[in-house]
Amino acid sequence: MNMKPRIETLTEKKLVGKRMIMSFSDNKTGELWRSFMPRRKEIQNNIGIELYSMQIYAPLFFNNFNPNTAFEKWAAIEVTNFDTVPHEMDTFTLTSGLYAVFHYKGAANEAASTFQYILGTWLPNSEYTLDSRPHFEILGEKYKNNDPDSEEEIWIPIKPKE
Repeated sequence: MNMKPRIETLTEKKLVGKRMIMSFSDNKTGELWRSFMPRRKEIQNNIGIELYSMQIYAPLFFNNFNPNTAFEKWAAIEVTNFDTVPHEMDTFTLTSGLYAVFHYKGAANEAASTFQYILGTWLPNSEYTLDSRPHFEILGEKYKNNDPDSEEEIWIPIKPKE
């Protein structure tokens, strides 16, 4: 596998959506998205059609990786402001910062090897280190859930090595 990312500075984004605490061993991603998708039309002021699948990990989450360690996962959409937030939904401001952006094509349930490559091979051999900011995937019009022809962008927070 040889995926070359583009390095991009993300501008601040406002997100509205639903969130859950889960772990890799107790993955509730399907449940989260099933609760979000029927209600996404309630979100006003949305920008575009892209969906954000965001993970917020503790600062040293990947240092001693344990599939049972909990993290926060979001199903969200970008909005212009937080003036109207639907009942039982939350807001999150994704701060600006440097990201390595990888294009992924394949079924979502087969992406684990891609993440292993990014974090285990690409990152250690790059001029960057992992930054403690949210990781996310942008699911655009080419995203088709578990279809092998599905496409999405994987955004990994990075900072230059010291």
